Amino acid sequence: MNTTSNDPDSARIRIPARSGVAVKLVKGMTIKVINTHGHQVVDTWAFNQDDIGESMSMEHSRASILKLAPKVGDALLTNRRRAILTLVEDTTPGVHDTLIAACDKHRYEQLGVIGHHDSCTDNLAAALASLGLKAQETPCPLNLFMNVPVRGNGQLEFAPPVSQAGQYVALRAEMDLIIVMSACPQDLTAVNGMRPTDAHYSIS
Repeated sequence: MNTTSNDPDSARIRIPARSGVAVKLVKGMTIKVINTHGHQVVDTWAFNQDDIGESMSMEHSRASILKLAPKVGDALLTNRRRAILTLVEDTTPGVHDTLIAACDKHRYEQLGVIGHHDSCTDNLAAALASLGLKAQETPCPLNLFMNVPVRGNGQLEFAPPVSQAGQYVALRAEMDLIIVMSACPQDLTAVNGMRPTDAHYSIS
């Protein structure tokens, strides 16, 4: 467990660069996801502890909040349209992504990678496996801190995060859940400023 003097109220736990972690939360707990160095995307998933087939769904959440990215006070829904997490605090400029799928081996092959490359999809699987669990599929994640501008003509762009070092979001559990966070290993596009780094989280 790593701690820093910038967060005196609770210990910060490291999400190692290019890796993922799974954490169990009880309803009512709040998790703070910290962009420690300011340019790191954290792919985030949530699953019902009692039924991993129920998971946080970006398409169902967008239909509920009628926004491309959640703002403070917005609840994120599962594929059964139940609230699973609520965004309760955001010290960043509020730029997050709900459109882009988690990176995987196929994405890196398209980008010219030969051989293994760490991916958020593999990080999700490994994090769940550490709890003896396996998801049926890889849901589209909530890409915290990811900057995907949508242009007036509908064009998308991969741009560096606009969050600053130490900024964070806080998410409140609306059911007993498992949250998985992946410090995205993408180093071939601008989404992590071309340099994946650690992130941190704390629980209260």
